[in-house]
Amino acid sequence: MAIRVCVFDAYGTVFDVSAAARELAGQPGREGFAEVWAQVATDWRLKQLQYSWLRAITGHHCDFWQVTQDGLDWALERAGQDHDASLREALLGLYWQLAAFPEVPEMLGALKGAGLRTAILSNGSPDMLAGAVDSAGVGDLLDAVLSVEDVGIFKPDARVYDLVGERFSCAREEVLFVSSNGWDAAAAAAYGFVTLWVNRAGEPVDRLPARPHHVAPDLRNVPHLVADL
Repeated sequence: MAIRVCVFDAYGTVFDVSAAARELAGQPGREGFAEVWAQVATDWRLKQLQYSWLRAITGHHCDFWQVTQDGLDWALERAGQDHDASLREALLGLYWQLAAFPEVPEMLGALKGAGLRTAILSNGSPDMLAGAVDSAGVGDLLDAVLSVEDVGIFKPDARVYDLVGERFSCAREEVLFVSSNGWDAAAAAAYGFVTLWVNRAGEPVDRLPARPHHVAPDLRNVPHLVADL
């Protein structure tokens, strides 16, 4: 079947999750944070994901904003920056205004121009996603922004991926699912989507029951990939 719908994970795929820490590190008076921002950004993202998995496994769901705060608190404590309440507040505030990666608007525009439907499917809560989409200025290029809050469990639970078919009335084989998380792309492949892993860091493929069908360093060639499928 030809691809009809292109669905993107949000954080790390469409939106640059390191942008908040990187931007704050460059501000005057943040010299101490400038020395550790990269580690904080890495730890923050890792704990954010780990807490979502653990909550899904144990049945203790909360919205993504809670695990985002919890992950940041862990990362700041590890870096010895947990004494600065203003730093925490500033980082959380910037997370609502994340920029899209530079190639995103042109890529989404090309997909729309080719007649494809486009969407985000994310662990993010609806209000978080609305803030990021608005800040990045890509709302007009998306047909839907789908959140796990509609099913009350985080990825990679299959009920999350079910949201795509429910929204677009399409077969699984008609969906290209794109994520910067290897585990997410693998789970979506096992579910039945055609998948692209955006491997920005050049990491090894995760050892999981399924593997992503395609791998790329960024999103630039997504329209060409779809045309060739």
